[in-house]
Amino acid sequence: MSSSWEGLRLVVTGGGSGIGAAVVARAAGLGADVLAVGRQADRLAEVTAKAGAGKGGTAVPYAVDVTAPDSAARIAQRAGEVLGGVDALVNNAGHAVFDRLEDATEADLRGMVDTNLVAPALLIRALLPMLRSTRGCVVNVSSVGGVLAMPSRSFYGASKAALNSLTRSLAVELAPEVRVNAVLPGPVDTGLWDLAAGEGADALREGIVAGTPMGRFGLASEVAAWVCHLVDPGTSSWVTGSLVAVDGGRAA
Repeated sequence: MSSSWEGLRLVVTGGGSGIGAAVVARAAGLGADVLAVGRQADRLAEVTAKAGAGKGGTAVPYAVDVTAPDSAARIAQRAGEVLGGVDALVNNAGHAVFDRLEDATEADLRGMVDTNLVAPALLIRALLPMLRSTRGCVVNVSSVGGVLAMPSRSFYGASKAALNSLTRSLAVELAPEVRVNAVLPGPVDTGLWDLAAGEGADALREGIVAGTPMGRFGLASEVAAWVCHLVDPGTSSWVTGSLVAVDGGRAA
């Protein structure tokens, strides 16, 4: 990573756990100032306290549900107050429920679309003036499920496929002022995975590991490294519209 991280200002959603927490820690450690957004104030407080402990950058928590009414405007206002501007937005907050079509509910579908597509789109729009003024960037944390067939997880895959499409379209629409890319993780060992899979988590995990060339689940830190690589203006200033699979080879 380059010294261009010093003084960068990031907004990271879903920053209280998993990939989001890893991005907050890595970015602050590289010298960035981070507004960590999430639903659970206690988790955010813990993550930001560790991330900002003598590592060059700072991390500030902001507890808000990204799907709540006016949340995008509230996050943008808070980012302006705390950071004074925004150089990068990491749309990491996600929702997943795995079920066969006949068992999946309308509420599940709407919940995933609201979190995985609508919230990122509205937040990009709310932060766009600041991102344009800094010639900043957006990194959407999507999923390899958005490019692969997802039996028994079709609603989730569809919501992430829509996020992938949004990423590519906005990369063209907002260029050259704002770069827009996405990281597509494969199965990552976070609490979200077991929550989404429910009672069938163990069997599903075994099947996915068997179908992953690298033979294991990924780590949140491994995905966070690629998120930060795409944020870094010193390494990725000519990269936009890319969907980067970090998936142990599942999409190969």
